[in-house]
Amino acid sequence: MYAVAALFDNETEKCIKNLWDSLRDKGISNYGQGVKDRRAHITIADYNNLDKNSFIELMEKVYKDKNEIEISLSILGTFIKSGTLFVSAAITTEMQEFYKNYHDRFSKFNDVPKSFYLPGKWVSHFTIASRLNDENMLKAFDYCSKELKMIKGTITEVALLEFQEFNEAGVCINAPIIYSKKLK
Repeated sequence: MYAVAALFDNETEKCIKNLWDSLRDKGISNYGQGVKDRRAHITIADYNNLDKNSFIELMEKVYKDKNEIEISLSILGTFIKSGTLFVSAAITTEMQEFYKNYHDRFSKFNDVPKSFYLPGKWVSHFTIASRLNDENMLKAFDYCSKELKMIKGTITEVALLEFQEFNEAGVCINAPIIYSKKLK
């Protein structure tokens, strides 16, 4: 399995990791530490199978002259009955074009017809915590709604991750970046 992720500038990444650490320290969620070397990101697409060489060649071509994208992470939310808490980015024209261009250019690789990352289904977000029970969802939401401030940052890189290792519950615990392209 694979995912394509938009990665943040160092300052935004640090802010998100601090939030993950705070939730862990408060005994609410270990999401930020659940995957080896987890990076804060916005997922753009997911795949079951992939011709990696062909995909990477296209990524290199598509992103060789693309500019970084400013983002404003300002919406705290949850996917209904998911146990997932997230912060969403405002969908600016620039972000919308980035996303649309991605799916237009990489459509031949789509092999997950019911993916939540396809056009018409996608919610631009980064996950704060996942698999929360009702009690911890309330704690996480309460903590984040009081402590979080709007995060202004930049998408600086597009990365391909490969899901390589899963725990006994089938949850991914190792998804390294196997290729990334810095934006200008």
